[in-house]
Amino acid sequence: MTRPHHPFQPANDHTIRVGEGALPARLFFEAVEQSSMAISITDAKANILYANPAFTRVTGYEASEVMGENESLLSDRRTPSLVYETLWGRLRQLKPWTGVLVNRRKDGSRYLAELSIAPVLDAQGHLTHYLGMHRDVTEMHQLEEQVRHQKALIESVVDAEPVVIALLDEAGKVVLDNQEYKKLAGDMRGQEPAEAFLSALSESMGEAFEKARSSGQGFVDHEVQFDPGAGHAPRWFSCSGTWIRERDSSADAFFEPRKVEYLMLVAKEVTELKRQQEEMRMNALRALTAESELVESMRETLTGAIYQMQGPVNMIAAATQLLERRQGEGATDPLLTVLQDALASGRQALQTLENCVPEERDEAIAPVNLNGLLREVLGLSTRRLLTSGVVVDWDPAPVLPNVLGREGRLRGMFKQLVDNALDALDDSGTGQREIRIATRALEDGVQVIIQDSGPGIPESMRLRVFEPFVSTKGRSGGGAGMGLPMVQEVVNQHAGLVEVDPSCQQGCRIRLEFPNASQRKL
Repeated sequence: MTRPHHPFQPANDHTIRVGEGALPARLFFEAVEQSSMAISITDAKANILYANPAFTRVTGYEASEVMGENESLLSDRRTPSLVYETLWGRLRQLKPWTGVLVNRRKDGSRYLAELSIAPVLDAQGHLTHYLGMHRDVTEMHQLEEQVRHQKALIESVVDAEPVVIALLDEAGKVVLDNQEYKKLAGDMRGQEPAEAFLSALSESMGEAFEKARSSGQGFVDHEVQFDPGAGHAPRWFSCSGTWIRERDSSADAFFEPRKVEYLMLVAKEVTELKRQQEEMRMNALRALTAESELVESMRETLTGAIYQMQGPVNMIAAATQLLERRQGEGATDPLLTVLQDALASGRQALQTLENCVPEERDEAIAPVNLNGLLREVLGLSTRRLLTSGVVVDWDPAPVLPNVLGREGRLRGMFKQLVDNALDALDDSGTGQREIRIATRALEDGVQVIIQDSGPGIPESMRLRVFEPFVSTKGRSGGGAGMGLPMVQEVVNQHAGLVEVDPSCQQGCRIRLEFPNASQRKL
């Protein structure tokens, strides 16, 4: 069936030059007629001269009904007057305008029209017509609003939750978070909480973290600790995570679908519960530490006595051997007999003392967080610190890798170093009384620094202080000089390093380094 002749339809097949070529005039007409976009052409006063079939489908008006009518026929009062003023302001400047209007169809129903109007100029640049193109975007707008409302609803629900919630993309960047997450970010001195959570979880869970990720099962109620330092108490969180995989909506994946992965991380703060547990644990630990210190003091005293007695016994043994060689076999000498009796008695006494030395408690090797251990040591030393008027500068790494070790021995070692620092401050008399304890995460290990503002260790003694029975204690007195040798022994057992920092100009700085748990296998 042939369409009736349109007033704008070319009567013949004249051609129009385009660039280097030419196109039939009819082609332009047919392109407009068959366009899915509603197109109208008006005169300079916005009276409609032409409307294509898509115009009829969108507005309900036949082309014959709108011929000579003004475009305002479609206008609706729900479109603010400011929008029309802006529209005509642009057109008077002979510039195109694009925007959204509320239009009215022939049946009275309203729809959203995404409209573009362009002035048509003659060869002299004078306005002759307007070209209008619009489409119905009501359904698209409704879908966008629905998505926007659902997003706002989800964000409101997430924000109302009293737990930290964050949605992370494959790179670990935050896509969605709630108010609790933002508050935590403010408390963490500029560090991104998501990075700290992922680092702590990966460190503490080890291979289980990647297994939970690859299997898609996630993890539930895994505890991590953040130590903000600067006088602030540590914070504990119980973390749960679920990996979500969905289709990539980017243009790159339109024809080649692929999945993108997100991690929904939920962290509930359990600091108060942990504090109560820690308080109960500290009470038990104080009793255990007092007993351990008593046993260690006894071991130190007996070891010192054995060391002191070993010298004379060795001299008696040497003298006995010398007399025996001089006199030969069968000869008797009262002095030799006395020396032999003394040697036997000395060895028996040494054996008795060695039998009295308390055995070290057998302790299993396990992952240990040195931040928590050092905080326990400070808790155990609180009374003496307050009595001595010592200021503690506690500067821990917010997240510290675990080390493999014997917790009790490490705790005793750090307690010894803190006690040494307090003794040094007692020796220094008046002046600045400060102890600084800092931890740092190294590339493959953990560093601990314990520094005091005391008199320091003379350069000539910096290596000797790790020898048995060498003491630098002044008028505070006490000790048998076995404290730092014990520290050296514990450090060696944990494949670590300890040194007196020679660059420290004021006081004494002890630097310790231990391999982290991933570097040291059982």
